[in-house]
Amino acid sequence: MSLFDSARPHLAGYRDVAPADVKLPAQGFRVVDVREPHEYKGELGHVPGSALVPMHSVMAQAMDWSRDEALVLVCRSGGRSAQVAHALTRAGFGKVMNLVGGMLAWNAAGLPVEK
Repeated sequence: MSLFDSARPHLAGYRDVAPADVKLPAQGFRVVDVREPHEYKGELGHVPGSALVPMHSVMAQAMDWSRDEALVLVCRSGGRSAQVAHALTRAGFGKVMNLVGGMLAWNAAGLPVEK
């Protein structure tokens, strides 16, 4: 079963995924961090192997992405990434996931980070 298939459906069309369910290195999905550069390199760090695509530029960069690719979106607490997940779902992306609790939950779970 893929990460997307096991993720919890959200009313907005994307799916919610818990930090503990995201196995690294990412296989079958891409991790996209939608925070600002100073946050990505800051005290919370970032998910190893994640791509930094700040929230304000996601939709422009997403024009080059496959609409069938599974995406896990990450921010500090899960709010911004949920907004981006909703926007990408409305734009026709079919396998969009939001990391519930963001990097705060990722760190609380003791999962690996890069800084």
